[in-house]
Amino acid sequence: MKKNMGNLDRIIRLLVAAVIVVLYFLNVISGTLAVVLLVVAAIFLVTSIFSFCPLYLPFKISTRPKEQK
Repeated sequence: MKKNMGNLDRIIRLLVAAVIVVLYFLNVISGTLAVVLLVVAAIFLVTSIFSFCPLYLPFKISTRPKEQK
């Protein structure tokens, strides 16, 4: 599994996940919408931890900076 996410991408995903969790605990979102958004938040958290997004693979996207030799 080759990393394909840069730091900015990871930070944005972590912030979005944190906002979703805060909105849930403040009862701003509830019901089915809350469940769907919490699943999205969990996916964002996991992909940020591993710096790997499986959806980037088919499109050959990488937000990591190019490595210099």
